[in-house]
Amino acid sequence: MSSKVYFTTNLTGEAVVKLYKALSKSLDGNVAIKLHSGEPGNQNFIQADFWKPIIDMVGGTVVECNTAYDGERNTTEKHLETFKKHGWADNFKVDLLDAEGPDLKLEIPDGRVIKENYVGKNLANYDSMLVLSHFKGHPMGGYGGALKQLSIGVASSFGKAYIHGAGEPEKIWTADHDLFLQSMADAAKSVIDYFGGKIIYVNVMKNLSVDCDCCAVAEDPCMHDIGILVSDDPVAIDQACIDLVYNSTDKGRDHFIKRVESRNGLLTISAAEGLGCGTRKYQLINLD
Repeated sequence: MSSKVYFTTNLTGEAVVKLYKALSKSLDGNVAIKLHSGEPGNQNFIQADFWKPIIDMVGGTVVECNTAYDGERNTTEKHLETFKKHGWADNFKVDLLDAEGPDLKLEIPDGRVIKENYVGKNLANYDSMLVLSHFKGHPMGGYGGALKQLSIGVASSFGKAYIHGAGEPEKIWTADHDLFLQSMADAAKSVIDYFGGKIIYVNVMKNLSVDCDCCAVAEDPCMHDIGILVSDDPVAIDQACIDLVYNSTDKGRDHFIKRVESRNGLLTISAAEGLGCGTRKYQLINLD
């Protein structure tokens, strides 16, 4: 079986809504809208005005969690200020899921590396989730997309250290790299299971830097923009994005691929597939 992934080269907020509707799957109840608030100083993150049409249509709450590294989003006070600075608080309902402890612990019985995941406790207030991801490179994960948003993105500040450390938060930057990549897949599985699969994913392939939106100082995009993808399968949508990069003739393609491969980034996708998070087999449906 393959999963459907809807695609367009039309990079507008209205196009996100079009693809979302094409999926013909609704999100019930109180919807958590997970996105990246953007580290101050970063020039590449997808900004509030782009996401506004889909957020207004779904009518949910923008959610985020604190980071586990120094910056302007590692404490509740500073992160809430970033919410204001980047226009999230002015345009939408916002919820910093781990603004106050204790964390919500999600069990991962089938986890290959970690058996529990620590997320912001406010996640318990939501019935479904819309994951809005900026697909790009990443200094540690190789790439960032839907699976990273589900794992590192939903994890609390402590939970991020726990995943990075492959279950040993004190080893946040020194754990075995492949164990970290597999821990991301384990954590993603816990969030999928928590919502019973009631999640829709949007990946936007623009501002294609090899660096993440968490970098205050990030490399400028190395490739031209590619498009928007929507699916209810996080494995399929991330694999489709990777394939679009590999199949590109853009002169910056090799630089981007070097970042992905040098970090063994595809291991997260294969590990997530092995856990039953989705399939790398997909049907790309072009709606241009």
